[in-house]
Amino acid sequence: MSSLPPSPESSASTTPATPSPTLHPRRRRQQGKVWPWLLVAAVIAGGVGIWWKTRPANGANGANGGPGAAASAPGGGNAGGRRFAGGGPGGANRTQPVSVEQVRQQNIRVSASAIGTITASNTAIVHAQVSGVLQSIQFKEGQQVKAGQQLAQIDPRAFQAALGQVEGALVRDRASLENARVDLARYRDLAAKDAIPKQQLDTQEALLRQLEGTIKVDQAAVDSARLQLSYARVTAPISGRVGLKQADLGNVVSPSDANGIVTITQNHPIAMVFAVPSALLPQITKKLRANEPMTVEAWDRTGTTRLAIGRVATLDNAIDTTTDTVKLKATFANEDDALFPNQSVGAKLQLDVLANHLAVPSAAVQRGSQGFYVYVVNADNSVATRVVKPGPVDGDWTAVDGKVEAGEKVVIDGVDRLREGAKVEIIASDPQKRAGAATPGGRRSRGVAGAASGAASGAASGAHRASSDGATAGDAQERPRWLDRLPPDVQEKVMKMSPEERQAWIEKRRAERAASGNGTGN
Repeated sequence: MSSLPPSPESSASTTPATPSPTLHPRRRRQQGKVWPWLLVAAVIAGGVGIWWKTRPANGANGANGGPGAAASAPGGGNAGGRRFAGGGPGGANRTQPVSVEQVRQQNIRVSASAIGTITASNTAIVHAQVSGVLQSIQFKEGQQVKAGQQLAQIDPRAFQAALGQVEGALVRDRASLENARVDLARYRDLAAKDAIPKQQLDTQEALLRQLEGTIKVDQAAVDSARLQLSYARVTAPISGRVGLKQADLGNVVSPSDANGIVTITQNHPIAMVFAVPSALLPQITKKLRANEPMTVEAWDRTGTTRLAIGRVATLDNAIDTTTDTVKLKATFANEDDALFPNQSVGAKLQLDVLANHLAVPSAAVQRGSQGFYVYVVNADNSVATRVVKPGPVDGDWTAVDGKVEAGEKVVIDGVDRLREGAKVEIIASDPQKRAGAATPGGRRSRGVAGAASGAASGAASGAHRASSDGATAGDAQERPRWLDRLPPDVQEKVMKMSPEERQAWIEKRRAERAASGNGTGN
């Protein structure tokens, strides 16, 4: 009986299944570590998406200076005239707040500056002229004294005794002299009658002359003793200010003491020695020969306070070759004692005066590739550069030559971001005089950070106006107008914030204003 071949179905059902390949255990572990990181990444992506959809509108655009800030401003996206005047991303046409000052025609003093040293007109170290015990001190340290005024007293008893001795010798010798004169007269009578030898008369005349010499010696000794006694009374040799005492009561003082008893400096008048370049020597000598007074001003080290005004007294007789300078001495009355010996001060020697010359504030003069220039504000509040040639500087003003005229306004503050043709907004140079800095009654406007009342309301109002005007608080490249309505200390604080901190500050003030119920008024 023949057998039939198996059917495909039966063979398929009876054929064993091929086993599936198994994953390596190490690869399985690696795949298990990847899944948690993918899950974390998905959560972060979802959080970012939620934040992007729910972020504040002005936080995304206005605070960061994006295009939304310009688009939200009324008037078509130029932020009320404070954004880009040309509509482009550049800063040349942006309206910038600046401070200005008018060009003047005034007298400009031509002066030379130097460093001077104050020196006393006279300095005296008061020494004891005799040795002895210091009995009293009759001055106060730092006191002004006059010449001849008693300063101290040395024990005078030893000198009084010496004076008594020489005075006694003088009286004795004077009596001998009188006796010799009487004898001489008697001898002359006897000699005329040839009653005595002439030799005896000659001897008496010689004795008389000898006693006269003794009297002169005794008189000199008396004068010397009196002088030594007077030295026990220490007096001021000059008028001036006494310094600190160098000896105390009870000390034995002597002429050999190096520091003496006290030092006196004559400060009325007082002198100043300073050096100027030798190139100025012709001008100086010309004025000195013509007896023209040359004014010298003494300034403190900071150069902000003028201490005294004096005149040049004399000129040194040689030029210092190491520094190529010549020394001058000026005198000052110094009635208010503003100058002290050995004080270092700034000296300004006036050499000439430019009469009725164009002058601009020194802060207005800038330097660039074209040389020195100033920014002049035109009638349409645009600026133009004018090349000038600066001259002498007198205080805060500089003499200039160039295409500027008296009465024109030049920029003195805010020139760092200006360009040719840029639009500007003129503000007061003094922060206290700017709009919103003070009320007509003289009280400061209400602000934040420590104001006595209405702090949160005023600040929130400023922040609200910043938003309505289109000014971006986060734009660090410009100064929003609403800052001028805040106190100067708050303005400085806000300008130092980062864009994120500033936006958070504005939102906080808005919340405080809303909580106080003040609405959106001024």
